[in-house]
Amino acid sequence: MKVISANLNGIRAAAKKGFFEWMQEESPDVVCIQETKAQLDQLDAPVFSPPGYFRYFFDAEKKGYSGTAIYSKKEPDFITTGLGWDVADTEGRYIQADFGDLSIASLYLPSGSSKDERQLLKMEFLEQMTPLLKEMAQSSRQYIVCGDWNIVHKKIDIKNFNGNKKRSGCLPEERAWLDQLFDEPGTQDSIGLCDAFRELNQEEHQYTWWSNRGQAWANNTGWRIDYQVISPSLAPLLQSTSIYKEQRFSDHAPLIMTYDRDL
Repeated sequence: MKVISANLNGIRAAAKKGFFEWMQEESPDVVCIQETKAQLDQLDAPVFSPPGYFRYFFDAEKKGYSGTAIYSKKEPDFITTGLGWDVADTEGRYIQADFGDLSIASLYLPSGSSKDERQLLKMEFLEQMTPLLKEMAQSSRQYIVCGDWNIVHKKIDIKNFNGNKKRSGCLPEERAWLDQLFDEPGTQDSIGLCDAFRELNQEEHQYTWWSNRGQAWANNTGWRIDYQVISPSLAPLLQSTSIYKEQRFSDHAPLIMTYDRDL
C-alpha cells in the first residue's frame, strides 16, 4: 500500500504544475492533500478527477483558503469531515476515510506564524487534538494521519534550529507536544503514536517545506513539518519512505510511504 501526503498550497496551481500527471505515474493507493484553497464547484475540470480514483473534499468556508482532500483507488466504507470544533470544521482542516480496520486522514494543522492570536489558536487546537489522538493510539483500528502538522520535532528536522527556536513551528512547547505524541523517553502522559518517516530514515537535511523567501530551496534551508503519524501496530509494516523533490508542485514536497498491508 502506497500513501502520499502533499500540501499543495492551492490544488489548482499544483494541477497546472503537473501534480496529477505525477500522481498517476506514482499510482498511490491513497493521496492526502492539504491546503486545497478551492471549493468543490471550482474543480469540475477532468484533471481533478483522475481515472481510477474516488475523491473527497472538505472545503473551508472562506473561499481560497485551507481545505483538505483525499483521493483513493478503493472506495472508502465511510468518510468523516471535521473534528467537532470551530477552526477544524469551518476551515476544512480534517477529513478521514475508513477502509475496513484502517483509517487514513488528511490533516492541516493551523499555523501560528501570522499573529499571536493564531498561535494561541494553534495551541488550543493541539490541546483539543490530544484526547482524539490518544483514542487512535489505543484503538484496535489502525490509523494513518497524514498532513502538514506545521511543527518540526527535533533539531535534525530544521536547517537553522537556533535561529528559529522563537518562531511558530519550532517553539519549545510545540516540540514538547510532539515529544508527547511520539512517546519520547521521559515524556509524561504520552500519546504513543509513531512518526512513520523517522521509523525508517534518521538522516539529516530531510525537509518537506521551504520558505519562498530568499534562496531557501536552492540552499535546502528547510523544515520537516509534513508527517504520516501512524498507529504503533503499523510501524513493523513500513517498507519505504521518500520525499519527492524532482518536481515542485508547491512550497512543500510530497511525502511518500509504503506499507506491507492492503488498503
